[in-house]
Amino acid sequence: MSVEIENVRKDVRMRPETDSMMSTAWILAYVLPIFLVMAWIVAFFVALISAFATFRTAPPGQPPSFSPPLTIFALIPALYLIAIASIIINVMLMYRLVKRRNTHFKRQTFLFEDVIASIKTASVKKGVDVEVSSASMDRTLREAKIEETEKSAVLWALLSIFVPFVSWYVYYFLMKDFYRHERREDGFWEDMSKTLDRLGIKFSLPRRTEPIPDRNFFLYLIVTLITAGILGIYWIYVLLKDPNNHFGHHIQVEEPLLNTLETALTA
Repeated sequence: MSVEIENVRKDVRMRPETDSMMSTAWILAYVLPIFLVMAWIVAFFVALISAFATFRTAPPGQPPSFSPPLTIFALIPALYLIAIASIIINVMLMYRLVKRRNTHFKRQTFLFEDVIASIKTASVKKGVDVEVSSASMDRTLREAKIEETEKSAVLWALLSIFVPFVSWYVYYFLMKDFYRHERREDGFWEDMSKTLDRLGIKFSLPRRTEPIPDRNFFLYLIVTLITAGILGIYWIYVLLKDPNNHFGHHIQVEEPLLNTLETALTA
């Protein structure tokens, strides 16, 4: 087994750790705090009405009787608990969204490097010059290293608590980074397939069934504001779904590619 193929195999095995499939149940991180606050407001007004119902007019010279129920005092710490729980849940969501962006981009850089090395080893073995056709793959790899730099998941998750509107910026770069990443990746797979053809290695690249669209950030933002945050539910949904679909395509590509390269270098 060549070193290059073993490295590709390690890259593929890293996928379950780096390409985290996040459940759409994470939408609750956005929705649940809203429902909890609405429930608190309803409970507060019910308790307030009950409190005023205890008001009794006193005889002349005596203060009126007013006995608010204990519920109204219990609602104050409940509001703090709701706020703390909402912050924790949203920090966890933001952290996981940014972290899986970083880990996937890093793993794919390793994968690109090792696929290029494997193809160049195969070209030497077969005596076929692929320097020109592999140059595009090298360029794509260099672009990825420059543009897909790591963004601190901890920093952005914490900033989203203390700095207004930071969450929207995180939504922005998550949408745009994955869109550009996928376009760059498609170019790499296409160049790789052409290079393998020159080497006489047959590899059928699976078609991407759900490509990530170039979503308009400002349209999402404006409609979210107009709908008083309702569109934010769909916004979170696409931030979960788009990378999940992207990772699913990797599963379809990487295993057959590994087998193809392994056969080519061991034949």
